[in-house]
Amino acid sequence: MNTLTILYLCVAAVVAYPYYQLQIPNGATVPDPCNSGSIWLAVGHYDPTHHTQEKNPFALLQLAKIFIFSTKDFAAAGHVWTAALCHKDSDGDGKTNGEELGDPNCVWTVGATAEQKASGHPGICNPVGSCPGQSYSCGCHGNTCVGK
Repeated sequence: MNTLTILYLCVAAVVAYPYYQLQIPNGATVPDPCNSGSIWLAVGHYDPTHHTQEKNPFALLQLAKIFIFSTKDFAAAGHVWTAALCHKDSDGDGKTNGEELGDPNCVWTVGATAEQKASGHPGICNPVGSCPGQSYSCGCHGNTCVGK
């Protein structure tokens, strides 16, 4: 029984990225604020390509060390791109999530092409370290990356 539970959680983690990428505009082409020309695949996480225990402000869900889920912006919107989520500035850098993800008019729907290319990351302040209260710094890799 425990082996099946662990296997299920591992499979769910692997298939989560592509699914959630499709739920936001340009979800598979969000620019990496730490490496010009690179893509940040794990948009809700503090590592561009890897699951992190702590999630960034745009994140899907934050899993606390005692396994209690608390919501972040995307989760609070029901994992759906809404006008409210689009107009929100999750990372506090002065640009709305919609502006950063290429949907400045907040009209994008799942399956459609966004009005523009993504120009920033909705959960990591651009430029990195310029937002008050956000302690993330580039160069973190692995599931223990953190920020505020």
